[in-house]
Formats: sequence, structure tokens, C-alpha cells
Amino acid sequence: MLTPFPYVRPIAAVTGCLALAATLTACDGASAAADEKVVTVYSADGLKGEAGDGWYDKVFEDFEKETGIKVKYVEGGSGEMVQRAAREKSNTQADVLVTLPPFIQQADSKGLLAAYAPKGSDQVSGADKADDGKWTSVVNNYFGFIRNKKRANPAPKTWEELLDPKFKDKVQYSTPGVAGDGTAVLIKALHDFGGQEPAMAYLKKLQANNVGPSSSTSKLAPKVDKGEILVANGDVQMNFAQARTMPNLDIWFPAKDGGKPTTFALPYAAGLVAKAPHGENGKKLLDFMLGERAQREVSAIGGGFPARQDVKPTDANAIELAELMNGVEVFEPDWADIDENLTAYVDAWKTATGS
Repeated sequence: MLTPFPYVRPIAAVTGCLALAATLTACDGASAAADEKVVTVYSADGLKGEAGDGWYDKVFEDFEKETGIKVKYVEGGSGEMVQRAAREKSNTQADVLVTLPPFIQQADSKGLLAAYAPKGSDQVSGADKADDGKWTSVVNNYFGFIRNKKRANPAPKTWEELLDPKFKDKVQYSTPGVAGDGTAVLIKALHDFGGQEPAMAYLKKLQANNVGPSSSTSKLAPKVDKGEILVANGDVQMNFAQARTMPNLDIWFPAKDGGKPTTFALPYAAGLVAKAPHGENGKKLLDFMLGERAQREVSAIGGGFPARQDVKPTDANAIELAELMNGVEVFEPDWADIDENLTAYVDAWKTATGS
């Protein structure tokens, strides 16, 4: 069952500006970066297609044609991208940062983002953007799991079923604290099991079947499709898009034994990087991603959900995605608590699993 809802900037030397008039043009170096026709995006994986057929691929191509601004793209786990931006804080290289929660909030708390409300952000739900304008969702999404529908049959429905010895070395989830979807495993377990202690007790048991850590969630789907593992975590948008070329993938939402399947919104949230070397270009790209044309392509090309509430696509993917979420309970995590206590939750997970 498939289911969705809801590098270095040029620095002109001071002495160069004090030289003879003939060399004064060197002082223009300080503004050269701002005028350069380039924008650098640091992003969580999932929106760029492996075959060049993803939402990013189309949006970046259209953006470059329309503006003449070339997009430089750097991809990794959500936590990895925030950490990289933090390391570069004194010598900023990224212009736009796109991550999943809670890492976009983490980026904000580290002072990595500048306030900017892209055009169209007034149509984004208040829950999907920051009150201070530091970030705005550009693609809505939901957390989920995947299985190999040929070999993991009958389909598992509950967390408890994953403890069965038949899943020995056949379950894998990406690393909490590093990957956004990996952190989402913790968040969903905390919700479904009713708190930290029972969630960690479960994840400790699951470790007997877990293959081990993975810094990238997107790398797990090919392993599930080939049957190397049978179950992995993911998210609806990414896995729905991957299923076009990986026919054995099936999206599902684990339930606590006796309960309903649950999920929560896990949007791709974008922000303008503070002291961005090409900040004006970054603003243009954010405007473009939230434009009506790009938003209508979110489902048809990207397999996700528009961030704008006034954009309601009716393509085949949008219809299938709507059906995917039938019967799935959507809860809203306490993102303020998660942002404040994420390190403690990850440390508890490490202790429980011996990771």
C-alpha cells in the first residue's frame, strides 16, 4: 500500500583599495560574489532524482533558463547539512538550506538562517513555516516505512511484527541525529509507545534484527527493492518517487499493536542562509520553488504534496497519494520539545541500541 498526507567568497584586501586609481577596480571584488550568476543549495536527499527526473531537477533547470542563475547543489542527511553550514558559519558558502524537521529548527537556533518570506509563503500553513520568517516548507511530506512487497509478505502492519526472527538482519533504519528520516523513527516511536522509556525498550529489542546505521535514508530503498533487506524507514515523497524505478517498494505506516497506523508531517523546509554569498539569488530561488508552477509539479514530478494550500493538483500521482493516507492517523510532534531535547533523545537511543 502506498500512502501520503496532509566556495569561498572573494575578499578584497584593504590595501588593494588604497592603491593607485588604476587598480581601484580590484575593490569591486567584494560585490562580485553578490553579482555572480550562481546559487548554492545545501539539501537533504529525496527531491533530486537518481536519473535526473526529480522535482529539483525540473525546478533547477527551469530556474536557470528563466533567470540565468546556475544552481550548485550539495546533498546529504539533514543533520549533516546543518553541521556543514555550522562549520562554515564564519565563511558562508551555502545560500539556501533545505532540511527536514527538527533540523530546520536546529539550524534556526544556531543562527544559520536569515529572515525571508518567499512569495507565496502566505499560502503555506502556519504549522509549516516559522513565525519569524526564518524557514518555509516548499514540499509537504510524511514519514513512513517501506517493505519489499514480494518477500515481506504478508505485509507487516505493526512495530511488534518487526521483532519476528524472520526479519533477522533484514531491517534497517537511517541514523537518528544524522538523517532526518532516521530522527523521525525516534519521534514516531516516542509517540506510538507513549514516551522515552517504552520507546527505547522497543528499539533495544529491534536491534537484534537491525542491520546497522546508515547516514542516508535514500540509499535504503534500493536495498529493499533488491531484497537485500526487507524493511526500512523512509518518507512518502522520496519512496513514492523511487517506486517508479523500484517496483518492489511498498509504503506502509507501522501501528502500535492494537492501534491505528500513524505518521506525521515531515516537510522539506527551506531557509535563506545568514550572510549568504549570493543572498539575492537565494531569495529568487525560494520564490521560484514556492511559485504556482513549481508547486503544481510537486506531485506530478516529485511524488510529494504542495506546500501551498491554494495549489491543489489533480494529476494521477496526487490522486494516488491521497488514497495512500486513508486510515492513517496524522499527529503533530512537539517540535519545541524535540528541538530542546534532541541530543538527549539521541543519546538515549545510542545507549539502548549500543550504537
